[in-house]
Amino acid sequence: MDGVQKIAEFIAANPMAAVIAAGELGFWVCILAGLISRYVLRMRRTSTALLAATPLIDLMVLIATMVDLSHGAQASLVHGLAAVYLGFSVVFGPAMIRWADVRFAHRFAGGPAPRKPYSNRHERLRYEWREWGKCLLACGIAAAVMLVLIFAVGTPEQTRPLWADGGWLPKLGLVVVIWFAVGPLWASLSGRSAGEDAA
Repeated sequence: MDGVQKIAEFIAANPMAAVIAAGELGFWVCILAGLISRYVLRMRRTSTALLAATPLIDLMVLIATMVDLSHGAQASLVHGLAAVYLGFSVVFGPAMIRWADVRFAHRFAGGPAPRKPYSNRHERLRYEWREWGKCLLACGIAAAVMLVLIFAVGTPEQTRPLWADGGWLPKLGLVVVIWFAVGPLWASLSGRSAGEDAA
């Protein structure tokens, strides 16, 4: 009971966190419902509509963030999380839908089994560079949205947690560097891995 009360208090103090959580939940509900409609219920039009609705969820989260700041709310890291959610959802969302679609098609429609993203070192390097490029794009979108929130919706002082003192803009730069280090750089330096063919 105490846990439920703490969650309720957190949501009351951070309504944007609830909006983002609802957006993430809605994203996966739309995907799951869309794939069930397509492969289990054979309702292709309904499936297409549900899967097409996922970008609208991102837009709703962003609008809620802009409305909150425009009404004078002091920005927090949660507001920045909305921009990060949007950037990564826009860039990685289609791949997540394809990932789930392949598995549903294999399970319910006799589709081919999911294949690994790479089978040799050359493909692995190409995959890691592509994923890092997508990370760079996602962070760029998130940063652009935050700049709009900082200068067009709010004020630099009101939105200080987004850009200063370890705010989201510096964190995005750190994400790009870490992803590069553990992704393409590591793949380039690690050489031939166990089970991989020579390039």
